[in-house]
Amino acid sequence: MRIALDAMGGDNAPAVNIEGAVLTVNEYRDIDVVLVGDEALIRQGLGHKKYDADRISITHASQVVDMHESAAASIRKKRDSSIKIGVGLVKSGKADGFVSAGHSGVIMAASLLMLKKCRGVDRPAIATLMPAIKGRFMMLDVGATVDCKPENLLQFALMGSTYCKLVLGITNPKVALLSIGEEDIKGNELTKEAFGLIKASKLNFTGNIEGKDIFRGKADVVVCDGFIGNIALKISEGLAETILKMLKQEISSLSTGKIGYFMMKPAIKNFKKRTDYDEYGGAPLLGINGASIISHGRSSSKAIKNALKVAADYAMRKVYEEISVAIEDNLPKKGN
Repeated sequence: MRIALDAMGGDNAPAVNIEGAVLTVNEYRDIDVVLVGDEALIRQGLGHKKYDADRISITHASQVVDMHESAAASIRKKRDSSIKIGVGLVKSGKADGFVSAGHSGVIMAASLLMLKKCRGVDRPAIATLMPAIKGRFMMLDVGATVDCKPENLLQFALMGSTYCKLVLGITNPKVALLSIGEEDIKGNELTKEAFGLIKASKLNFTGNIEGKDIFRGKADVVVCDGFIGNIALKISEGLAETILKMLKQEISSLSTGKIGYFMMKPAIKNFKKRTDYDEYGGAPLLGINGASIISHGRSSSKAIKNALKVAADYAMRKVYEEISVAIEDNLPKKGN
């Protein structure tokens, strides 16, 4: 697999992206990386790093999209941006997938414009893996489509279930709809209509799930609109970081704090690992006819490495093709 990586995307670019590319080729023999961005800066960053030079190549892009820029304006005006050039490599077949920690709106817009939607898909969804008491679960949408129709939520459920089967190896993923109560009469008009559509599909639908239950492992796929999903994701990230800091503060305030911290250090380390987005790498943009992975702006080199692995797995299993099959198999035909 050859994956294009936006070397200029993210808060700590290009250093973490270059390091992430090196980590990837040194750990995974089946993934090559194309670094997209300012060639001079990339070559300088590669410097004296040890890696197989045949497995990391560079494609020059003269422009960088800043995080404050309008997505629509950037697509029109910055035709040589590292995002647009990277997605273009996938479109032309020169890369099997694309990863960026840059402007998520531009990544989505470029992917939609150049790769197009999967057959049968109405709106795309950003899907992210999150930790549960046992294992992990996928939540979507977390930001691609903020204003949804019931049919969109059904498609999100189908896309998430397909991903879980192919990439995570879950034979019959449990799908739940995020709402304000478990009863099917709870929720707004969107969730109540979506409930009926998902229940009538071939999915393993377990019904509504409340926010307090999503981390208990009751579902493999949690479906919601992009507005709610994005808020839920960011609250979860902030809460995990806050709990860790508060725990350290409380331990350090005790007279036996140093001893307590020493004894609890392994557990704290494991907690951080389970809740750290670096472990999950990136969020696939489902519903796009190709592998386009959006990483966190604060991604470390480890997160970039994991995102490149996500992109390679996604492309190798051709998830985008199977999404179309799942939608055609579950949705009623037009005219019926």
